[in-house]
Amino acid sequence: MSTKALRLGTRRSKLAMAQSGQVADAVRRVTGRPVELVEITTYGDTSREHLAQIGGTGVFVTALRDALARGEVDFAVHSLKDLPTTQPEELVLAAVPVREDPRDVIVARDALKFTDLPRGARIGTGSPRRMAQLNAYARAHGLDIETVPIRGNVDTRIGFVRDGELDAVVLAAAGLNRIGRSEEVTDFLSVDTVLPAPGQGALAIECRAGDSAQDAALIAALGELDDPFTRVAVTAERSLLAALEAGCSAPVGALADHLADGQIVKEMRLRAVVGTTDGTRMVQLSTTGPVPDTHDRAMALGRELAAEMLAQGAAGLMGERAL
Repeated sequence: MSTKALRLGTRRSKLAMAQSGQVADAVRRVTGRPVELVEITTYGDTSREHLAQIGGTGVFVTALRDALARGEVDFAVHSLKDLPTTQPEELVLAAVPVREDPRDVIVARDALKFTDLPRGARIGTGSPRRMAQLNAYARAHGLDIETVPIRGNVDTRIGFVRDGELDAVVLAAAGLNRIGRSEEVTDFLSVDTVLPAPGQGALAIECRAGDSAQDAALIAALGELDDPFTRVAVTAERSLLAALEAGCSAPVGALADHLADGQIVKEMRLRAVVGTTDGTRMVQLSTTGPVPDTHDRAMALGRELAAEMLAQGAAGLMGERAL
């Protein structure tokens, strides 16, 4: 590989720049080459509509992929949960690094925890998945909450709480960790309460799947950042999402985690939930088996659980079906 600077395509948001900067540092270490960040504006960054209205799927990704295809950048970093489940043939998912904390968190006024929020508390989130599970939990435990649809970056969302417009907002732990603001979290939501989005907390490093020696060398170098445990887990989660024919803004939560006996990982558990945003109807299932040792087996695990969920009526609970 040459010593010419590698161009990393990234969204312009503070979070995207932070996580791309962390990947850039890692790529510099494994390649010995300088890496420059190329900021790209996506449709999801400029539209003020709610993600469920604009389709969600691909709105933060398409512009980055187009820049890759045109050769304007050498590789791109995405939040994996934003990636459509269909991988374009001309691009390759070269690495899925070690996953950050996949949980959702609450940032609430007066340092309140979720279960301590007052009756009628207004909780902001732009995610139908979070709305569905928070409302279902509240119904089951006698809590009185109102979920309020919001958009905006981390500063904007936390600002709704600081300004008194909302009692709390729900954010991803991984994002706050990556921008150094985890101290603002007032409560971590257990995955038993709210399952994260498929792929939440993981990053995707994508590059061209060309035939040239240069492309092959870059794919191999980026591959050194891949974490096999994270990749097999998110492959199962995204396979489930694809089999449900659900877009990334549909009310679907999924998490694959590894079950260890001491230091030895023995099994993988895949949990998933689909629900109406008001929390009145939910389908929640899980399956546990040997850790998949191939891509195809991880895909099969997701498809099998999705089939069980569809048999229990999951399709009728999703507002958005991917085309």
